Amino acid sequence: MIYLTRRATFSASHYYWNDAWTAEKNEQVFGRCSRRAGHGHNYTLEVTVAGEPDPVTGFVVDLKWLKGAIEREVLDAWDHRHLNLEAPEFAEGKLIPTTENLAIAAWKRLEPAVTAAGGAQLSRVRIYETPEIFADYEGGL
Repeated sequence: MIYLTRRATFSASHYYWNDAWTAEKNEQVFGRCSRRAGHGHNYTLEVTVAGEPDPVTGFVVDLKWLKGAIEREVLDAWDHRHLNLEAPEFAEGKLIPTTENLAIAAWKRLEPAVTAAGGAQLSRVRIYETPEIFADYEGGL
């Protein structure tokens, strides 16, 4: 089994807010991240696929195809967007756009495309919010 990872970057803004809580509770739990104007990050997305190399091409997946899938499924929806307002997963208070939830949402966006392409399976999605903070998701929730 070979693991192949493709990295992409995107910029987006967000805030943390739980609609079931008061403003005071949101401030207490999320601090400055609860400010409704939001703040931005330059995120790094790593997508890892697993499989056996094709005996003819030597590829687990075609990297050009994987780049296109990442752009179509994730970057087109999230890059230069306010996640709370523009991303369907997070708009209208559906999910709080934490690093953890971004990793899960990216998986859900990518997994059908990788599966449909055949030959490999999605193994891991990693999202860096900052160089020091990242979340990994390997499916299963």
